[in-house]
Amino acid sequence: MKKIKKILIIKLRAIGDVLLSTIVLENLSAAFPKANIDFLTEEAGAKIVEGNPLLNEVIVLERTKNRNMTWYNQLKYNFQFINQINRRKYDLVFDFFGNPRSALLTRISGAPIRVGYNYRIRQLAYTNVITSRASQVHEAPWHLDALTALRIPVISKKLSFFVDTKSKHFAKEFWGLENLNGKRVLALNFSGGWPAKRWPIERFAKLAERIVEKYQTQILLLWGPGEKEDALKLQALSNARTRLIPETDLKQLGALLDKTDLIVTTDSGPMHIAAAMNTPCVAIYGPTNYKLQGPYGNIHQIVFKDKLECLGCNRLDCDHLSCMNDLSVDSVFSAVEKCIHKNNLFK
Repeated sequence: MKKIKKILIIKLRAIGDVLLSTIVLENLSAAFPKANIDFLTEEAGAKIVEGNPLLNEVIVLERTKNRNMTWYNQLKYNFQFINQINRRKYDLVFDFFGNPRSALLTRISGAPIRVGYNYRIRQLAYTNVITSRASQVHEAPWHLDALTALRIPVISKKLSFFVDTKSKHFAKEFWGLENLNGKRVLALNFSGGWPAKRWPIERFAKLAERIVEKYQTQILLLWGPGEKEDALKLQALSNARTRLIPETDLKQLGALLDKTDLIVTTDSGPMHIAAAMNTPCVAIYGPTNYKLQGPYGNIHQIVFKDKLECLGCNRLDCDHLSCMNDLSVDSVFSAVEKCIHKNNLFK
């Protein structure tokens, strides 16, 4: 272990999962201060880790571009990518994704120490196989099991999301243009990677009215690619004054969330970014398990429709969506009140 000079972390997707895996970075950097640490991920995940001073390089597997190639060019690209990883001569590789592709990349890396979890035949790619507790513990500390198994000291349990100076200036400028300095600012994030994760927009509109009436807050509406029309719909449905944030990348979004007092959100990438920025989240849950994939930290408040047998079903879509459609504005507003009280906000 003392001879380790090159480390590779593999976490291909998604945005929230990539962010949760950054919990290992400070620990690896402290344990191997002279080692170069690289991070291998896909296009979207790269936006989470790029610019991080704890990393030497972010290696991007261009899955979207690859998918649009002819079969011959796909084969050529994959062969070249595999060769690229092998030529880097890593000493230690962590596969935190555990699908066939990431297991193959780990094995072909040729690293003498290859760490992964006990997932079926994929575990044959690793020299050190870790018993997975993915169904028992939150995903963020789950990554630390691999470090503990290698007797790497865990000195930090913080996520690592780096926001650059330019993005901070972007947020500062927006705050000034919108006259938000010194005011209470709350964000609403209605999006969700799966249709089943989304609470009805009409409820978000009513929630905004309740929040503004009681707390006199400024409301920001978050939106990403393909979501602006829904954001405008939410704005039109609510009698409360709301503002759409400008078009942002993930770093700019992180900078905006860093200046926000609180966010009400579905289970999504922006939720995990907010948690990484230490912004309290009121997180709405249904098909996913908040105990395993909730906002990381103890400053947050979870809300869900209880007494449903299908909670945490992990379905991408649903024909009744009881977990979201039966979740009332009163329930979510109550969670907002609890989160505000818990974090001593708006005094």
